[in-house]
Amino acid sequence: MLRYPHVLFDLDGTLIDSAPAILASYREAFVAAACQPVVPIDAGIVGPPLLETLQMLTGSKDSALLDTLAGHFKASYDNTGYRQTAAYGGVTEMLERLTAAGCTLSIATNKRLHPTRLILDHLGWSRHFAAVYALDAFEPRLPNKAAMIARLMQDRAIPRDQAVYVGDRSEDGESADANGLPFLAATWGYGSLEAGEMAPHWRAVFTPAALAEDILAPA
Repeated sequence: MLRYPHVLFDLDGTLIDSAPAILASYREAFVAAACQPVVPIDAGIVGPPLLETLQMLTGSKDSALLDTLAGHFKASYDNTGYRQTAAYGGVTEMLERLTAAGCTLSIATNKRLHPTRLILDHLGWSRHFAAVYALDAFEPRLPNKAAMIARLMQDRAIPRDQAVYVGDRSEDGESADANGLPFLAATWGYGSLEAGEMAPHWRAVFTPAALAEDILAPA
C-alpha cells in the first residue's frame, strides 16, 4: 500500500530551475517599458505570482504600468524564454519512479497555466501529471496557493490522509498546513528553507531520489 497515493508538487524551485528564464524575461520587460526596477532582479524574486512580483519590482500598484510590464514579460517568456528552463538533476527519474509505483501526480503552482503547460511539454513531463492547477486557471482567479490546493483536492476527490505536498518555500508549507497535508521541503532549489524556517512538523528532503524514497516508504 502506498504511503502517499497522491503527490502534489510546486513547480518553480522544486522540479525546475526556472530562474534564468524568468529573470531574463523580467529584465526584457523593464527595458521594453523604459522603466527601472526599484529592487534588484535576482533569484530572490522568483516564486510569487507575476503581478505580485511586478508590484515588488516597481514599488507601485499602478494598474497601467503593471499591465504594460506584464504584457512585455509574457511576450518574452511565453514565446521563447521558457525554453531556458532546466529540470533539476534527478527530477525526471524521480517522477518516472513515482509514476511507475502507481502514485497520482499533480501540479499546484503560482506560475501561469499557459507557460506551465509549455514547460511540462518542453521537458517531456506532461504524461506524468493527472492535473495541472494554477492561480489563473479559474475565473475568478484563485486568491492564493492554499485555495488552489483546496480546489485541486476537491475537484479530484483527494483524501487528506492519502496526499502530500512538495515545495521549496515557506508559502508552500503554510499552504499544505492550511489543507491538512504533510509537507516535504525540497532543499535543492533557490527557495530552499533554512533550518530555522522549518516548522517542526515539516520534513526536509535533500535530493529528488531521497524524496522518492520518502514518498514510497511503507505506509
